[in-house]
Amino acid sequence: LAFRLISSLGRIDQQHLRNGDLAEEDWPRVTSAITLLSETKILIDDTPALSPAELRARARRMKRQYDLGLIVVDYLQLMAVPGNKENRATEISEISRGLKALAKELNIPVIALSQLNRSLEQRTDKRPVMADLRESGAIEQDADVILFIYRDEYYDKDSADKGLAEIIIGKQRNGPTGTVKLTFLGRYTRFESTASESHGARYE
Repeated sequence: LAFRLISSLGRIDQQHLRNGDLAEEDWPRVTSAITLLSETKILIDDTPALSPAELRARARRMKRQYDLGLIVVDYLQLMAVPGNKENRATEISEISRGLKALAKELNIPVIALSQLNRSLEQRTDKRPVMADLRESGAIEQDADVILFIYRDEYYDKDSADKGLAEIIIGKQRNGPTGTVKLTFLGRYTRFESTASESHGARYE
């Protein structure tokens, strides 16, 4: 994760960074990225199968100690509810409600990544839709905003949209839905605004 952050912030090729194969002009960017990260309060908790109650307790503590401003869960389906005897959809529903309640309690955004159903890969148009969210019912109901990332070149190496990513706004409680096209710089794992206005936003 640290390598990815340094690569993205410093615009340094990830492979070169991992191999230590850096050009002379890369070093100032590495230094700048590391300095920026060192001044940023990023706390990483990789506890497996974290429950909503455990997350809430840790988030409250971090809010008191560090004035927590954002929580990112990577990813929602890796969380678990101890003692849950019902089906997985019910468990995901409880986790989703817990994240929503946590965001309201601490008054901060909670971003939860989610898996998609593999069935979308069988479709001709592989752009994800709401129904592709795994155990999607509760997630769709609880989320204020749902975003999907789609890159045509991931499925078609000869795609005319090589180097482009579509940010699909599937749900926005207080705004429009639609699609925004961004430039995707894979070697930096970085998204940027497109240079051409022809790749602008499309809202509904």
